[in-house]
Amino acid sequence: MTPELTALTLAALLQVVQFAAYAIPANRDLGMGYTMSARDREPSREMSETTARLGRAFANHFESLALFTIAVLVIQLSGQNTPFTAACAWTYLAARVAYVPAYALGLKPWRSLIWFAGFGSITLMLIAALT
Repeated sequence: MTPELTALTLAALLQVVQFAAYAIPANRDLGMGYTMSARDREPSREMSETTARLGRAFANHFESLALFTIAVLVIQLSGQNTPFTAACAWTYLAARVAYVPAYALGLKPWRSLIWFAGFGSITLMLIAALT
């Protein structure tokens, strides 16, 4: 497996870990009755600030994972794997791993800078595919 595909696989597994990191405290904060319901109404209890941040980080990873998947597939299917694209893929993964605690802990401006490192890595991979 290429480094880019390995990073993509690990990024998908990170999404699974993020789901658990969010779902467990959300169930505790909101109650299983609400989280197992159809959620037709707003919850009667609020999530903690940290749990809400974990939820937003989880949703953000879905968004960035879609773009990262496109970048990896373009590189992979066009056979343009290089040490540069591999470094971009690993940088993206490292940034996403660092993003979760940075977001959960409310680390400003680090959360945004970490996010930008991941987004920038995707952008560079896409540009590399066009050159």
